[in-house]
Amino acid sequence: MPADSAASDVVLRVALPLPLPRLFDYRAPATDPPSHGDVGRRVRVPFGPRELVGVVAGIGPADGTAPELRELHARLDPEPLFRGELLASLHWLARYSHAPLGEVLATALPAALRRGEPLPDTHAWAWRLTEAGVTAHAGMRQGRPRRFADLLQVAVRDEEALDDLLDDWRGAARTLAARGLAERIAVPASQLAPTPQPGPVPNDEQAQAIAAVAAGDGFAPALLDGVTGSGKTEVYLHAIADCLARGRQALVLVPEIGLTPQTLSRFRARLGVPVHALHSGLNDNERARVWTAAWRGEARVIVGTRSAVFTPLPDAGLIVIDEEHDGSYKQQDGIRYHARDFALVRAKALDVPLLLGSATPSLETLHNARAGRYAHLRLSRRAGKARPPPARVLDLRKRPLDNGLSRELLEAIDAALTAGGQVLVFRNRRGYAPVLLCHDCGWSAQCRRCDAPMTVHGGGRRLQCHHCGHRQAAPPACPDCAGLALQPQGVGTERLEETLAQRFGARVPVLRIDRGSTRGRDALQKHFDTLGDRPGILVGTQMLAKGHDLPGLTLVAVVGIDEGLFSADFRAAEKLAQLLIQVAGRAGRAERAGEVLLQTHHPDHPLLQTLIHGGYHAFVDSELEQRAAAGFPPFTHMALLRAEAKQADPPMAFLQRAKAILAEASATRARDDGESLVLHGPLPAPMARRAGLYRAQLPLSAQRRRDLHVALDRALPAIHALPEARRTRWSLDIDPVDLY
Repeated sequence: MPADSAASDVVLRVALPLPLPRLFDYRAPATDPPSHGDVGRRVRVPFGPRELVGVVAGIGPADGTAPELRELHARLDPEPLFRGELLASLHWLARYSHAPLGEVLATALPAALRRGEPLPDTHAWAWRLTEAGVTAHAGMRQGRPRRFADLLQVAVRDEEALDDLLDDWRGAARTLAARGLAERIAVPASQLAPTPQPGPVPNDEQAQAIAAVAAGDGFAPALLDGVTGSGKTEVYLHAIADCLARGRQALVLVPEIGLTPQTLSRFRARLGVPVHALHSGLNDNERARVWTAAWRGEARVIVGTRSAVFTPLPDAGLIVIDEEHDGSYKQQDGIRYHARDFALVRAKALDVPLLLGSATPSLETLHNARAGRYAHLRLSRRAGKARPPPARVLDLRKRPLDNGLSRELLEAIDAALTAGGQVLVFRNRRGYAPVLLCHDCGWSAQCRRCDAPMTVHGGGRRLQCHHCGHRQAAPPACPDCAGLALQPQGVGTERLEETLAQRFGARVPVLRIDRGSTRGRDALQKHFDTLGDRPGILVGTQMLAKGHDLPGLTLVAVVGIDEGLFSADFRAAEKLAQLLIQVAGRAGRAERAGEVLLQTHHPDHPLLQTLIHGGYHAFVDSELEQRAAAGFPPFTHMALLRAEAKQADPPMAFLQRAKAILAEASATRARDDGESLVLHGPLPAPMARRAGLYRAQLPLSAQRRRDLHVALDRALPAIHALPEARRTRWSLDIDPVDLY
């Protein structure tokens, strides 16, 4: 057979970002036939009337019975973007999550590359004064542009350094650039390496942990289980420095964007190399630049949030996951991956150490450590002279409250401020009040699109649904009885801020930190900078519980935890215990002693008593025993089939048919191997209607992970083919962390 005829029989199998579990075949131009070097390259292809960007997942012989294939429009990369370990790991993720490979590969790309844009330049950007700027510098008026010019007069400054040196420097840069006094220039990233600064001498426990990580050869997962303030970051820094000394790359995952500036600043000061950030707060071009720099091996240390787990690591040496227990590592829509678990898969494939750090490790991770699958490194005491803060429960029963604050708590806040300390008032509910209620007839403001009340914002002037985002003005009178007795019920962070500002605002700053007050770039760090080290009050949600180092904080007051003590979610107790321990750990992290006050109407609740008298590990012992008895993870493996539609019947009908198919697949598996699935439901979701859609779910579990996946592999093709599947939007979540 002629060579050109053989080549024409070979097609490109392309993974497209579509919710379809298949690949699509395309012909390559006759002048540039397919080759194995195409696998992992992006291509632009026709799809119906549209044009899509996909990734070549393989090549193979054309199907002689298929209709005439269309020709791809263009290859977008001179070499594969996905190759080796990363491509193999993404194939694993598609199989494990039972998700289309095209959607998995698209999720792993930054948005700019997903759209088909070329790989960007990966040089760094810096600023310098122009000749006109040097001449004009001495005569500039005082202000932010002058301070920006002062920095540039000393030296050319890269943008990462400017982030650490001057708040909101970008506005000043634009002002001077518009006047021709400053200019942005491209510089090689290697020229920007800062001079490394020495750190504190590790204590005995830190030194043992550092030595254990350094001794790891190849894939070596380790849990760094350290109390809050024990210096886990110091262990990370030593492990990363050792990785860099071996000429390798390090990837560090953190749970929140708000942690990134603080982490970056500390890492840059200590490591002596550029540290690259990768998170959703960056624009598309910035994210593509960091991803590409890592792909080229130029970025040696990458610090990022959940999606950074997809960063290419051609010279991988270490993966670190800070606050590994945090729920934000789980992607809750689209491809429902868990960054911690996928990092474990990548570390094994890359044959590099994985370091999981937390003061409150997840039950799954602790179970693995206790079973010997992970090394268990303990840091049992705080670093330096800091001591753990004592916790005290305030019984609210029959006590008068001032917008949720007891007299005893207000007196403790006053005493802490008088002594020169800072106070954190923690309330894990943003807004002014959870609900607007008519005192005359009992009407409450409910979201029209969700089975949930609307949260009161703006001191009672507007309403917002925190589930679907719907907003509206608060009514001037009750829509049911026309009465004027509309009252916000309950307490949110806005109401606490107002109450505390009225009482203490003349003496100290009162700053609210929640999603509504931290939307701008580096907004959280700006709040911390505003407070500085002077006395003041921070009012906030769980954003403040995630690893922030606030050395001036001497009192943590936890307000309104009672709703978390009673929940149908089997993970609720674990989440609440982690939250309480984490937020309490913000107090007393420096030389000044701290204190924690917990307000509750249930002071004798077993969870509170266990945490206060036995600590987190005592809670874990009890909770693991209950999980084992009840057959919940980590002793079983779960999946959740979800469905939603504009009417209530289609989701339940779809799940009933899916259950029958899964039951048959499970029965086949049981005949083969004696094991089967346990199917529960289908049931309405805990919130049965959200954003105008009726929601239902089908939980399934198995003692062995393999049984769960084999049954799903057998059942999913038939489930995809169901007529009911086209009348509902459905998804599969492996290892769900929220039953919502």
